[in-house]
Amino acid sequence: MRTNYYAGLDADYSRPGLVSDLKKAELIALGEKLIKLREDARLPSIDGNYTLEQIEQENKDWWPTHCEALRQGRGDILTEEYRKDLVYHCGDGPYFGVEQQQQREKHWWAIIAQPGVTMCWPVVQIWGEFTHFEWMCLDDATNETIAKGSVCWVRRGHRGGCYYKSEQLTFVRDVFASPSLLELIKV
Repeated sequence: MRTNYYAGLDADYSRPGLVSDLKKAELIALGEKLIKLREDARLPSIDGNYTLEQIEQENKDWWPTHCEALRQGRGDILTEEYRKDLVYHCGDGPYFGVEQQQQREKHWWAIIAQPGVTMCWPVVQIWGEFTHFEWMCLDDATNETIAKGSVCWVRRGHRGGCYYKSEQLTFVRDVFASPSLLELIKV
């Protein structure tokens, strides 16, 4: 069964060229607002005051802001999407806490957000506090895949942020970013 995973979402990041410059700017502004809503003291409870349905809608509202932040290399926004007590499982991990993976992840962001490359998320499935997605980075000139992966975020909406992330990454061309690419990542 073929599915449009972006039906009902604010923008479609399944392939390059689908998001206007105006929408990109709006999504970055919204992303900057959403990271300020995270409550750091403790993970908010799912209850009658903060329902799973509300969390799911917040995750749907957040998703396009995350995609645009990655495309623009906005590591400042991306880092603040995580809780300080993040658990992150991946081939280079596990990482515990937001600081352990930060230096390594900066290299990943620099590679996937480099000029001449467009990151796409052809599959995104959001259910409650779970967001599963598959991504790939395409070379704009050759259309070759330079990196790809499959990820699961557990995000307790805007108030909780991401507290668990599991990711499989495959970098086809580069594993570490050059110093010139690292300079393009805003932190």
